[in-house]
Amino acid sequence: MAIMGWNKDESPFHPGELAIQARLGVQERMDRQGRRIVRDYLTKQHQQFFVHLPYVTVGTVDAKGRPWASILTGEPGFLSVMDERTLRVTAQPLLGDPLAQTLAEGVDVGLLGIDLQTRRRNRMNGVVRTIHVNSSNAHTSNINTSGTMSFDVRVRQSFGNCPQYIQSRALETRGLEPSEPPTVHRITTFSDVERTFIQTADTFFIATAYQDPSAGAASGVDVSHRGGKPGFVRVDGDGMLTVPDFSGNLHFNTFGNLQLNPRAGLLFVDFDQGDLLYLTGTATVIWEGPEVEAYAGAERLLRFKLEQGYHAAGSLPLRWSGPEFSPFLEPTGGW
Repeated sequence: MAIMGWNKDESPFHPGELAIQARLGVQERMDRQGRRIVRDYLTKQHQQFFVHLPYVTVGTVDAKGRPWASILTGEPGFLSVMDERTLRVTAQPLLGDPLAQTLAEGVDVGLLGIDLQTRRRNRMNGVVRTIHVNSSNAHTSNINTSGTMSFDVRVRQSFGNCPQYIQSRALETRGLEPSEPPTVHRITTFSDVERTFIQTADTFFIATAYQDPSAGAASGVDVSHRGGKPGFVRVDGDGMLTVPDFSGNLHFNTFGNLQLNPRAGLLFVDFDQGDLLYLTGTATVIWEGPEVEAYAGAERLLRFKLEQGYHAAGSLPLRWSGPEFSPFLEPTGGW
């Protein structure tokens, strides 16, 4: 029996995504594809994928409307399927993660399940329906990092992504005890440490949001993966980052959100040392011009302006092997 896709009259894409698809002449094609692969439930295959993961990236929006990208970790099974439309997450926000403040019942949330070793990834967005906190000091409006906590996400949309631009990494350690206690620093500009962190990265995650009830199930928060050769993220002056955007699945989930809401949250991961860099700010898209043409493989550029961030040193209790770079990066260039 064929697995049913999008069964609603409304498009699986919101006005921002549709506008970019129309601009590039792919709207009709993507409507057919979206109705085939986007669903409002988790397929059996996706259910099995999520429950075997030891980490998941999460996108949320804070009280000021700023998106943040986060990561949660746990032994496989910390993501559990209650039913085909409900995923339960049992994990504490890491030290310094803004998720401790943004998570609450009723908020929009985006999840990206990604297995770096196999380059497999599945995305879903939805709404936090219930938070269960086993701590006398914690409650749903301010989740702290003591006690145990789980939350249920009701699925709005779920679909798989291709493996493009994902660097393959093997997970080497779980439950790693840091040699030194983790530390967290709030930042509003990039020091030399953060500049080096970003400039040597080959991967980051980006959270964006378009929250409008009139958009139906296409409204919400998205968190996506971005990959490139080390140095593909350029650190400019005044807290500005510039990133090439390569050929993708043409959904334009990230850029469609930015079309309507220019705020974005970025997460950089040091896969060797366990450092995390959480950033939030505003983003613009450079669609054409000599700067785009100068970067081989770039179809457009993303420019990000930092507003605030947190550098959490040693807070991630996972480590990975060195990268095996994606073959899709071979024709791409550099700055």
